Formats: sequence, structure tokens, C-alpha cells
Amino acid sequence: MQEQENQPSIPPWVWILGLVTVAIGAQMWLTGSFDGPEKIPMDEVAALIEAGEVKSITVRKDKIEVVLPDGTIYGSTKHSDDSLTETWEYYGISTEQLASIDYSVPDQAAMNTMISIAITILPILLLIWIFSRGFRQMQGGSGGIFGFGKSRAKNLNDGDRPTVTFADVAGVDEAKQDLVEVVQFLKEPEKFVQVGARIPKGVLMIGPPGTGKTLLARAIAGEAGVPFFHISGSEFVEMFVGVGASRVRDLFNKAKQNAPSIVFVDEIDAVGRQRGAGMGGGNDEREQTLNQILVEMDGFDNETNIIVMAATNRADVLDPALLRPGRFDRKVFVDLPDVKGRESILKVHGRGKPIDEAVSFRDMARLTAGFSGADLENLINEAAIFAARRDQKTIGMLEFQDAFDRVALGPERKSKVMSENDKLTIAYHEAGHAVVSFHLPNTDPVQKITIVPRGQAGGYVMPLPEDRMVVSREFFEDKITMTLGGRAAEEIFFGRITTGASSDLQQATRMARAMIMEYGMSDVLGLPTYSSGGSNPFLGRQMAYLGNQRNYSEEAARIIDSEVKKILESGYEKALEIIRENPDKLMSLAKTLLDMETLDRTVFEDLMTDVPTDSSLAMA
Repeated sequence: MQEQENQPSIPPWVWILGLVTVAIGAQMWLTGSFDGPEKIPMDEVAALIEAGEVKSITVRKDKIEVVLPDGTIYGSTKHSDDSLTETWEYYGISTEQLASIDYSVPDQAAMNTMISIAITILPILLLIWIFSRGFRQMQGGSGGIFGFGKSRAKNLNDGDRPTVTFADVAGVDEAKQDLVEVVQFLKEPEKFVQVGARIPKGVLMIGPPGTGKTLLARAIAGEAGVPFFHISGSEFVEMFVGVGASRVRDLFNKAKQNAPSIVFVDEIDAVGRQRGAGMGGGNDEREQTLNQILVEMDGFDNETNIIVMAATNRADVLDPALLRPGRFDRKVFVDLPDVKGRESILKVHGRGKPIDEAVSFRDMARLTAGFSGADLENLINEAAIFAARRDQKTIGMLEFQDAFDRVALGPERKSKVMSENDKLTIAYHEAGHAVVSFHLPNTDPVQKITIVPRGQAGGYVMPLPEDRMVVSREFFEDKITMTLGGRAAEEIFFGRITTGASSDLQQATRMARAMIMEYGMSDVLGLPTYSSGGSNPFLGRQMAYLGNQRNYSEEAARIIDSEVKKILESGYEKALEIIRENPDKLMSLAKTLLDMETLDRTVFEDLMTDVPTDSSLAMA
């Protein structure tokens, strides 16, 4: 269905203001409240008439307008209880005197009637217009007051079909291959039919936000060559019961009329949540809409040539009936890209941009572990903004590094005022992280160290992470030790501790608790996992868990706390030991940070392997 073009319309407040202005003006005109010519008493008007100095007189109700031969105009007001004849007789003005004057009394009856009718009808017309606009907006422009049940899905035809193709999608090769087969079946159905294969009725794309689910749908719309209907899951649900189910029927009817076709429902979790899990009954509007989707996808009449595609990042909340074969036969997992995928995505988004030849997308891909496709697109855009800000013609590696820092940690705050004591503390804190990390075998190499505030951090140590499918206990232990290295450096060199390690302690505690409760890495507790309960996203089920949030005993909770504390203390003691064994390296690094503020990997590793002798370095 083609969406109507937005026509410029006059805002309601303009109509209301105009109506009020007209009503007030008409009332003032009828009552003569306008200040016109200079006002004079009636006795002066009579004196002018007797002196023969009046050219014309115009009378409108109680208002009298006098025009002199020189063009001067005066206004006056007679007594409302007296007629015009009585007024002239009272002031001694004869009929002969008036006969020599251009005297007129306009008939105001017709004009007054028209104004009265307008004042009466205009508010009614305005109210009708406001109510009609309200109904139209409430229905989203879906066919007026009788269009509640009409689907608002957009049919992309050849004129507005997306130009995105599978060549513009990178980093999700397996997911792309699954969807390429859908397009091939629509273009060459004989190839599959002759071997007895049937195309999946439904394709559900599952993955974290920003991984390219909607982009894949746009690529299919650009390459399939068949009608493509797309709609958001939230557009089915309305405040009126039954409207969602009606829209589902209307959507599938349109798709059947244009078969073969594709129906794409974005964010299907908005309407496809598991039934019977909330506080409402079976007549809940969302459940009725879901029931209609289930029937349309694989009901009694299931001989259709429609492919239903959907995307969600909350597959855990979807109804099982929606996920069974015959409805969503194929599940396509669109996960975060690996290092090779990130490099491909960077190349795709770098097309047409003046990228400097020295820029290595491979190095940027290694640096951006955990980034989604949307994050990488934003990274290139931020790098381009930095290049434009610096009046450069190309985007260099420095711009990419600054863009990464901004995306990952927030904007740089060089203007932030810090005392020398704070700056010294931060330098030793960050040096502690870096030195401890360098002497641990299972941590990622340090890529960058800085004491320039950025975002909420006073400074940071940036590792060069690797993509890992599995993480060992040794890695967790060394990661915790490295995280506590900053606090250890503060304690050794200053003999005190500060709030600068608060986020480090939170991060280390989360890792230690996950090791014990989720990954079975405790020698005391062993293999069982322990959860706090209450993680179910449904309100009804959460209420069922009230009063018993944990699925383990008080004794197990005591042991968990003890094991977490033991892991943290062990890591902290190891960090203290490394710093005590390498005080010269840490002091050299801290002094260099105070001088240069930011160090890269090369400078850092040179300092760690070849420490210059400097008698000025001493413990604070």
C-alpha cells in the first residue's frame, strides 16, 4: 500500500486563533468598541450643524460620524434609549437643517444577521474539524473512521525499492547465505521444486542490536524482485480490541493478492510475546493479534506463496507456537562480527570516502572487538567528522583512533581542571594497570595509555583484545589482577587508597561472581550454577517468584560470597607483588605519562623492556 504524501496543513491553533479574532472583532464592531475618529459631545455636533459646517452625517445604531467640508471627521454617541428623531429635536436641529447635509443611515440588519450566523456556525465547524483530525491521527491515516482494521504495511514497488543489495552487507556471511536462498527460490523456484524442496514459510532473524538484521531485510527487498511488505510489530497493536487481528488479516490478504511476495515484520517481539505469561486474560489485544498471525502463517488454509520474515533481538520472549516448524522454519542468527567480518564491514562503509592509504582496516578491526555493524558505521562517520573539523582532505589513522576513543569512552575533556595531586594519582593508577597487565601471561596486550579525561574516566588503559569463543579461568584471574593493579599502585606508592578504583572494583567483582555462579569455576561449589531468579521478562512470572528470588540456600550464598572474596584478594595480592617487583618500571611509566599524557603500544613496550636510569625517580 502506497503511503500518501504529506500535504501541508494549517495547524489547529491557527484556526482557533483566527476564529477567536473574528468573533472578538465582530463583537467590537457591533458594539462600536473600536476607537475611530476624535470623539465630541452631541451638543458640539448640534452646534456644527447649526453653523452649517457639516458636509455629511452617517448614523450606525448609536454611533454618529460627522464629516466637515475640510475632511475632518468627528465621532459622537447618542443616548441609546432615545430614537434618532428625538435626539435631533432635543438639540433643536430641524428637518430643514438636516436636508442640506448628506445624511445616511445604513441598514445593518442583513450584516448583523450574517455575523450572528457566522459566530454561531464557525465554532461548530471547528469542533467537527478537530474531531475528524483526531480520529484520523489516532488511526494513523489508515482510511478514515472506517479504516481501523486496515493494515499500514508499506509495499515497496519498483519506484521506491531500496538500492541496498547483498554486496552492501558484510560480516554476516552465513546469515547472508541463508537469505540468498530465499531470493533464489523466488527467482528460480523450479530449481528447488524438482528435488522436492520447499521454501521456508518463515525466516526469523535473531541477533543483538545493530548487527544488520534490518539491513539484510532491505537487501532482500532490493534483490528479490517481488512485492515486499514491511511493517513494525508495534503497528498491529491498538487501544481497540480486535484491531490488531483485523490488520493482520488485511496484511496477508494484500500479500496473497500480490503473491509471490514477502512480508517483513520488524521487532516482532512487540506482538509475539509468549501467551499466558502476563496479568491479562486470553482476551488481551496482543494475544488476539498473535493468534491471528499464527493462523495466517500455518492455519487450515496454508497453501500460500508468501514468505514471512521477521527480526528481533529478544527471541527468548517469543511464543513457542511462533517458533515451531511450519511457521518460522528457518532461524538466522545474526551475531556480532569477528575480526574478519569487522574488516569487511569497515571496507563497505569506507566506500566513496577519502580514506588515507596509511589506514589499516585490519588493525582497526582488531581494535574494535565487540563492535556491531552499526558501531563500525558510526566509527567511520565520527572519523570523517574529525577530518572535517581539522580541515583535512583525507581520513587518517589518527582520526580513526580518536573516533574509536570517542565511541568507546566518550568525548575528550582536556579542558577539565585537575590538581597536580589528582594528576599524579591518576598517572600512577593507570601505570599500575599497564605494568601489571604487561607481566601477566593471559591478558591482552596494552594498545594505549592516557591520563587525559574522557567521558567519566580520568584516564584509561586500552587493551588490544582478541576474539575468543571460550574464556578460561586463568584469563579471568589475570583480568581481575590487571583490573586491581591501579588500586595496588596507589596503596604502594602513596600509602592510601582513593575513589578512583571504584569502577575497577565493580568490574572485578562482576567477573569473580560470574566465575562462581555462572561458569562453575569454584573448587568448593563445583559444577552447579546459581542464579538470583526473577530474570524472567514477564510480569506475571516475576510475581510468582516473589518471596523466593534465589534458587540456592543461605549456606550456598555464604560460600559464594566467600569464594568471590577469595578470588579478589588473590588477584589483589598478585597485583601488589608484581608492582613491588617492578617499581622502577612503574615510576618511569608514570613520569612519562605526566610529560606526554598519552602513550601508544610501541613507547610503552620500550619502557617496559629498557628502563633508563634516572635518579630523580623515587617513590612518592
